[in-house]
Amino acid sequence: MNAVADLLGRLGRTVLRLALGLAAAVFLLSLLLASLLAVLGLSLFSLLTGRKPAPVVLFARMRERSQRFAQGGWGQPAAAPRGEVVDVEAREIPDARGPSRQP
Repeated sequence: MNAVADLLGRLGRTVLRLALGLAAAVFLLSLLLASLLAVLGLSLFSLLTGRKPAPVVLFARMRERSQRFAQGGWGQPAAAPRGEVVDVEAREIPDARGPSRQP
């Protein structure tokens, strides 16, 4: 009786493993198909409207900004090199329209 129970237990585990493996394969294939349909739909929409898809534009901007940062900073002025301090005297500029009315 013990041998029969062991055989049924092994058979049950094997069937359960096969069922779970099949379910995982179906899930992965459906996920792949859904992503493929989304990419095709986005490509068709961009072809019909004549605009680049938003993710393409976003990644292009990110790549441009990273290249600009690698070349020497985020828009540093070319006239003042790093480390140089420019001291200026502050002065007040009068308003050309005259004094403003305050409520």
